[in-house]
Amino acid sequence: MSLFERWLTLWVALCILVGLVLGNLMPGLFTALAGLEYASVNLVVAVLIWAMVYPMMIAIDFGSLKDVGRRPKGLIITLVINWLIKPFTMAALAVLFFNHVFAGLIDPEKAPEYIAGLILLGAAPCTAMVFVWSQLTKGDPNYTLVQVSVNDLIMVVAFAPIVAFLLGVTDITVPWETLILSVVLYIVIPLFAGALTRRALMARGGDAAVSDFTARIKPGSVLGLLLTVVLLFGFQGQVIIAQPLLIALIAVPIIIQSYGIFALGYAWAFAWKLPHKVSAPCALIGTSNFFELAVAVAIGLFGLNSGAALATVVGVLVEVPVMLTLVAFANRTRNRFPA
Repeated sequence: MSLFERWLTLWVALCILVGLVLGNLMPGLFTALAGLEYASVNLVVAVLIWAMVYPMMIAIDFGSLKDVGRRPKGLIITLVINWLIKPFTMAALAVLFFNHVFAGLIDPEKAPEYIAGLILLGAAPCTAMVFVWSQLTKGDPNYTLVQVSVNDLIMVVAFAPIVAFLLGVTDITVPWETLILSVVLYIVIPLFAGALTRRALMARGGDAAVSDFTARIKPGSVLGLLLTVVLLFGFQGQVIIAQPLLIALIAVPIIIQSYGIFALGYAWAFAWKLPHKVSAPCALIGTSNFFELAVAVAIGLFGLNSGAALATVVGVLVEVPVMLTLVAFANRTRNRFPA
């Protein structure tokens, strides 16, 4: 690892600070950037995520995708945790903290909205950033693509019923524009571009040419991650400064859930003796969230200035720092898994 990559957590911390400072010094700029969105998908952040995802897409060997079906254990872990465990544990933690532990610190009328926002986060597993976490842990790109694709197919039919059940409402409307646009931007376009790039590189110099090219563009991927952090914290800089205690309270169950879900998935993969390149991504995919979908539904159900919308936004802010600590842990424990 280069010196820059080795100290990535430090750079992320500095970017969080820079985002908070700039968000308060130049609120007009970040308001304008935040307005560049369609169907709750910010187009600036989408470009940066595309830059992060693209290098991993080049590594996908379509001829090897058929072999993934012969190793179903990683997929089983991902699907069980994402759809049978994570939404319900997030709901339980939300109720525990906002109806009991934090009851004297918050407006009781807002508690149901915070709970609803956390439930929406827990029921929306990640699509895009999983490729970034997989790349940082040297995960199997072919397996990661299949995990994300199967997950998205299930999300189409399972997200609304699970959310409706946990929230006790019947009129959940899935924001199809957000879901479809996110899949196209974060999977289809970079996958197509990566496939064309890989084909050209293989014709030129084989696997060596692919490895050399991805190594040269990797700094751009890391830079995309850092700029994303600056933007996300810049967008919410004024809210964080104005309501630091509330932000911290909402973050508590999200952080507990993140570490707990990762521990479950990682331990399960270890018990099943899966290789690290499958174990790390399958644990991380359950930990990360599809925040665009959660934010869009929260706004649609409860309004832009609701506690539910705020809770989903806090999920966005917490995700990158927490996920980087899990990436670091996964990399340090690589040797404990089968080769």
